[in-house]
Amino acid sequence: MRAAALAVLRVSPVHLVFVLLLVALDRAVMILRWVLLLRSSDVEISGAAAARIFLVSSFVGSFLPAGVGGDIARAYGLSRATSDSAEALASVAIDRVLGIVALLVMGAVGLMATATAVTDWRVGAGVALLLTSSFAILWADRVVSAVVPGSMQAGRVGARLVSIGAALSRYRTRPLTLLHVFGWSVAVQVLRIVQAYFLGLGVGIGVPFRYYLVFMPIGLLMLLLPISVSGFGAPQAMIVWLMRPLGVADEQSFALSTLIVLTGLAGNLPGLLLWLNSRRAAL
Repeated sequence: MRAAALAVLRVSPVHLVFVLLLVALDRAVMILRWVLLLRSSDVEISGAAAARIFLVSSFVGSFLPAGVGGDIARAYGLSRATSDSAEALASVAIDRVLGIVALLVMGAVGLMATATAVTDWRVGAGVALLLTSSFAILWADRVVSAVVPGSMQAGRVGARLVSIGAALSRYRTRPLTLLHVFGWSVAVQVLRIVQAYFLGLGVGIGVPFRYYLVFMPIGLLMLLLPISVSGFGAPQAMIVWLMRPLGVADEQSFALSTLIVLTGLAGNLPGLLLWLNSRRAAL
């Protein structure tokens, strides 16, 4: 821990500043892709208001289980602003699913880009299963209809599930929007892999960029799982484990994983400022 802390403190300021600029850029792209989804659903909210909800919910999500915490806060904030909670939840869910699919695509590209690509059929089967599970959300209306008995669909909870399923499934009729947002999702993941690469250079890790294409999507997926707060803990251990075969010292890879989490938290600070400003305005 002491060696990792020293490695973090010795990170190159030039690399760190460059990465923080990339973090700001990826936040802007993430807001853009969510606004595109909202516009396709005719949700009546301005771009500025959507950006505010996104940034504040990202800050709040820093203190909740990783991956789902910020999404729940964002859906809640949008439902309060638009009074249409079904569309709010659907937009956030579709946004998350497209992000996961983009990670899977980047991981596949990484495997093809490296000479040590794993060709085990189980890898391909796992990716196919994840992709199928992700796209199944577009048929949520049929799933709800098949799973929830007709007698329950008339009740409050059943009607709620039917409404959410319908909102999710409406994106099935918007392939161009999904393709557009997916392209921006890939751009976000590329930005994050580039961030990790330059943070690695900043702490003295000389691993080629193509290897980041392989292991970083796995690390980013771990960051999305609700098994940690802000990504501290298990996701960091995964990155350390993934970099060991490349000959990277544990203290360096742990420093890298810590910097990835800390720069991500720095990207949430605008949400804190917006929240504080709203609190002052309410007083």
